[in-house]
Parts: sequence; structure tokens; C-alpha cells
Amino acid sequence: MESLNKEKAIAVLNRIMEYELAGVVRYTHYSLMVYGYNRIPIVGWLRTQADESLTHAQRAGELITLLGGHPSLGIGPLLETHQHEIGAILRESLKHENEALAQYYELFKLADGRSVLLEEYARELIVAEETHAGEINKMLRNPGEVAAFKA
Repeated sequence: MESLNKEKAIAVLNRIMEYELAGVVRYTHYSLMVYGYNRIPIVGWLRTQADESLTHAQRAGELITLLGGHPSLGIGPLLETHQHEIGAILRESLKHENEALAQYYELFKLADGRSVLLEEYARELIVAEETHAGEINKMLRNPGEVAAFKA
């Protein structure tokens, strides 16, 4: 069994933390920009996503320090398109989630067979993020559509 490359693992975890912190900012911003009849449930959902992103960032930070690393003060990419229609918000969210998901897959590949702790962490977050992306995909479908949304 190969040993874990801690420096690479810390770098990936720092990117994860940055993406999740960007999610906090992104979902909080989106929650402030929702208008219309369905505002209240959508705002609630977006704020729940912001809270979840903060929890994910904190977990990544704890693993960074567990491995002897220093958590980043950076925040991942924040694209402001000024498109605040619900569909545009959801499409941007789906793109962001897929980019963050790629970081978890990278961590899983790095940890596979080298660290059960990081493997299980990556698995758990991959499940959560794929489920979340699936929820967004369903929200992007027109009522009555069964086929997955394609950007």
C-alpha cells in the first residue's frame, strides 16, 4: 500500500475549502436576489445550501489541520453574471456544484488505498454533492419533464 502524499491532500482540501466558502457567499447572495411569488421557499432552500457549504468548508479545514497543514484564507471563484432569474441562479449553482464535486473526486483518487479517513470523507461528500446537483437538476426541469436537464 502506498503512503498518502500529505502535501497534495492538503492542497486538494484547501481547494475544497475555498470552493465551499465560495458556495457560502454565492448562495447567500442568491438568497438576497430572489423575488416573486415563490420567494420564501426558494430563499429558505438557498440559505440552507449556504449553511451546508459552511459546514463542508469547516470539515475540510479540520482535515487540513489534522494532516499538519494550514487552512487557506482564499475563496473559490465567484462569478457575478447579474442574472438573477431563478433558472439562471440554478444553472450557475449546478455549474459551481459540479466544479466542487470534481475536487472531491480528486481527493478520493488521491486517498484511494492510502487513507481510509480521507476516502470515507470524500465518499460521503461526493454522495452529498451528487445528491445536491441532482436536486438542482430536477429544479431546472419543466413541470412534467422526466428527462434530466442538460445545459
